[in-house]
Amino acid sequence: MGLRLSTTAMTIAALLSGTALAQVPGQQPAAAGALNPGAEAAPQGAAAQPQFQMADGIVATVNDKIITGFDLRQAMLLLIAMTQVQPTQENLPAIQQQALNDLIEQRLQNDEIAKYETLIISDEEVDREIAQSAQQVGTTPENYMGFLREAGIRPSTLREQLRTEIGWRELVGGRFNARSRVSQAQVDQAVRQAEASASKPQYLIGEIYIEAARVGGQQAAMNGAQQLVGQMVQGAPFMAVARQFSAAPSATNGGDAGWVVQGSVNPQLQAALDTLEVGQLSNPIPVDGGVYIIYMRDKRSGAATSLVSLKQVMIELPETAGEAEVAAATQRLTALQPQLTCDTMLGRATSEAGLLGSDLGEADVSNLAPQFQQIARSAEVGSISTPVRTPLGLHLVAVCGRRVGGPEIPARQEIEFRLRQANLSMLARRYMRDLRADALIELK
Repeated sequence: MGLRLSTTAMTIAALLSGTALAQVPGQQPAAAGALNPGAEAAPQGAAAQPQFQMADGIVATVNDKIITGFDLRQAMLLLIAMTQVQPTQENLPAIQQQALNDLIEQRLQNDEIAKYETLIISDEEVDREIAQSAQQVGTTPENYMGFLREAGIRPSTLREQLRTEIGWRELVGGRFNARSRVSQAQVDQAVRQAEASASKPQYLIGEIYIEAARVGGQQAAMNGAQQLVGQMVQGAPFMAVARQFSAAPSATNGGDAGWVVQGSVNPQLQAALDTLEVGQLSNPIPVDGGVYIIYMRDKRSGAATSLVSLKQVMIELPETAGEAEVAAATQRLTALQPQLTCDTMLGRATSEAGLLGSDLGEADVSNLAPQFQQIARSAEVGSISTPVRTPLGLHLVAVCGRRVGGPEIPARQEIEFRLRQANLSMLARRYMRDLRADALIELK
């Protein structure tokens, strides 16, 4: 069944949509300010407990599971502690809405996990997750949990949230593992696209996407995004905010969207990418269905290199060799050429007197001898050239591989991983959307 809104829910939506915030998006500069790279480090001391009041009764039901005011307050405190977003009168409704959405989804996820008797998350698994989180921010698990306790968060709140997250991750991975795989043809196409775009400007970005449907509409998404931008410029860590608030697939990686190529995103985002300097955070960027916040982590011009793998068979001839010697060598190599392949030419060279064979390895075309450059650029992979004269002798050159190289081209494994993660994230979002559509969710 659909979501039935009560007076409280409508009040939250009204607060979100009515908050006075930024200028009209088209009138504000692309950059909101620069971020402090050190903000990702763990806080040195406990954050002061925010002062807000909340009734202790039932605030929502999800099927037959209740969410109390205490549950919601704990979820809000945890959200504030994890993101280091300072609660204000303006952003508190958005924090409350996000925390409530998280609790609703946790209840639905727990119901699904409970259907699988073998899917039991042990305390040891939760402990490992806490240890990893503590390590990421450079502290011990004891200090990490101590920080949360001082912020008013019960250890059981974090442990149960992590237990659900681990279980959901395993459930989604097991259920959609086969469907998330990408074919070699898809990877090949993505590699080709990356190579074709290698000479274009590229941007290493972080992203936060606020989905309008999830927060109460486009205006609510704009308001919430503006509040987050203000908090991050003041010191809230981008990665933590992305993990908690972003609806993009990159949220699990702290908003890391990797390198994007000029022209591969919609015009609104491209305009920001063209304007932002390294280290700057964008103002909210409205798009269809939501709002983006972009963090420009790095830029590069996209000067790619063309790499080829070459092998050769040659007959040594000095520059002073006479026409008869050159003609004899040419005749011999011309007769040999149809019999050679990349796999056989070195063995053939070692078996015949007067021939030298060598693997020239992979090289930038621009660094090759001028006589080899045209072959390296235009010959088909696997082909053997006609005899080529150099000051050292006469050569048959084999082009055994070609690719666009340089740091601008991600490794094939990285491309395949990102494609698969995007598929898995999409399938998980559809799964949750279907669960929400079928659930009876009532806000009191």
